[in-house]
Amino acid sequence: MNGAEQGNMLASLFPLLVLFAIFYFLVIRPQQKQAKKHKEMVASLKKGDKVVTTGGLMAEVVKPEEDFIKVKLNDDTIVKLVPDAVARKIEDEA
Repeated sequence: MNGAEQGNMLASLFPLLVLFAIFYFLVIRPQQKQAKKHKEMVASLKKGDKVVTTGGLMAEVVKPEEDFIKVKLNDDTIVKLVPDAVARKIEDEA
């Protein structure tokens, strides 16, 4: 390979590198940040916290455990919920 062929090859790869960089900063990096934030939120749940599930149910945390979270839907119903099903935590307006 001589210098002209190397330069031509580099010039043909440059647009692909630019597209990958744009894709990384617009798609991959924000998803990683959001996943990290969700994981931290789920890890910080404690008894008495109110959450909204991905199905739209509002529930109160009874007992966070390693593989699932026990939540209370009403006074009589306690169910197990996988941590990925917690959409968000309801913050008190106080």
